[in-house]
Amino acid sequence: MGLQIIIELMKKRITDISGTFQLHNGVEMPYLGLGTYQSDNDEEVINAVSTALDHGYRHIDTASIYKNEEGVGLGIRQSSVPREEVFVVSKVWNADQGYESTLRSFEDSLERLQLDYLDLFLVHWPVQGKYKETWRALEHLYAEKRVRAIGVSNFLQHHLEDLMADSTMVPMVNQMEFHPYVVQQDLLDFCKKNTIQYEAWSPFMQGKLFDLDICKGLAKKYHKSVAQVILRWNLQKGVVTIPKSVHAKRIVSNADIFDFVLTPEDMAFLDGLDRGERIGAHPDHFDF
Repeated sequence: MGLQIIIELMKKRITDISGTFQLHNGVEMPYLGLGTYQSDNDEEVINAVSTALDHGYRHIDTASIYKNEEGVGLGIRQSSVPREEVFVVSKVWNADQGYESTLRSFEDSLERLQLDYLDLFLVHWPVQGKYKETWRALEHLYAEKRVRAIGVSNFLQHHLEDLMADSTMVPMVNQMEFHPYVVQQDLLDFCKKNTIQYEAWSPFMQGKLFDLDICKGLAKKYHKSVAQVILRWNLQKGVVTIPKSVHAKRIVSNADIFDFVLTPEDMAFLDGLDRGERIGAHPDHFDF
């Protein structure tokens, strides 16, 4: 396939901020969202969420452990966007895992958010001895139509295989640390094969990628910022991405990624930076 044909196909698939990737149950998940990790539960997160929504974002990611669900809910209500147009995500924390405790955690999240349902609910980490019961609770919530989609976060292939061996549903999403230093192509391929939508957290490696000359070179080539190049790489990889910011100018800038396309050579170059260097915990060795 020629380069121009590839570029045209990319343009058709990733066109603007309103675009989505379809989950295996048919739900459309916006491929660009706002992350809220470490955003304070006050005007900081309220303004970030309302600013993002008023500038075209339709996907907001939070979690019970972020302690900012109240602010996220306020931000949604203060925006000009109707609730039904916003894809809202939260996660059950490790200490709340288990069947009954997960159901309680879900209700608590809804109460803090002041919402009637979630668009996506995730198992935050694969807590040994608990994540299967936690997943069973998510399947129940899905069957009761309390949530439109269910998934996991920080699950490696062996976690997914173990979970799916005893579950009635395949996770619809796997949210992972993902940036050029942690690509995990084998896991990406496994998720694609099993129709599990891959999603990136910390796509900028908490800002460390901004200092790399190699990324600066690509930014200069495309007349874009390093952040915009990295986010474009995420989407062209078929990965949903949720960059976190509380600054209005940066929130708007992060969405300015639909007027250029990375060449296959530059995509491969960024893939080749993978060195397994994480800024978060390893899913096999976390202790929280």
